[in-house]
Amino acid sequence: MLFETIKNLYYPPIMLGKISLGTLGLTIGSILTIMGFIAYAANNATLNLVGFFYGFPLLLGGLALKANELKPIPFSQNTTPSVLALRQQQATVTQNKIRKDITRFCYGQKAHLDRALEYLGLSPTDEERPIVTSLRETEINGAYAIILQFDSPLIPINTWQEKHEKMTKYFAPGVEVKITQPGENQIDLALITTQQQA
Repeated sequence: MLFETIKNLYYPPIMLGKISLGTLGLTIGSILTIMGFIAYAANNATLNLVGFFYGFPLLLGGLALKANELKPIPFSQNTTPSVLALRQQQATVTQNKIRKDITRFCYGQKAHLDRALEYLGLSPTDEERPIVTSLRETEINGAYAIILQFDSPLIPINTWQEKHEKMTKYFAPGVEVKITQPGENQIDLALITTQQQA
């Protein structure tokens, strides 16, 4: 029990990632700062001190976080109960990590999956980097799959396909990589659980 409490202090539950810390800091900081001004006008030194001492740093911190905030990537379709059951049975550590990472607020990154794309050679510059626009979970031939949808106007599908083997090693073990182009400038990257993993 003590271990779980300590773990949650250092590694807060994933739900925290669903909340914008920038917005939270701005909201609480603004309230406390306004309270400090009101307390100053009312000649209440204690509340004045609390309002300025805590409110102003929180306000500045919220602004800084908001400026470096990456919003969660939306699901392009709802995940069905049958696919959720497949996820629980078959999803690999990599699939779960990607899904959790891109569906939460992030800070200090240029884009979602920026390091992975750079490693794979799909992000020569910030301007050319493909951008994840949505994701979906589905079932492909009885296997759980997560499909990442990219806007990729400057990196053509043949460049993606050249990186297929490197992607398979990068997302391994237990994942098959499938690359398709559903529309102009669009790339779907499917990470499908292999039967061995299931």
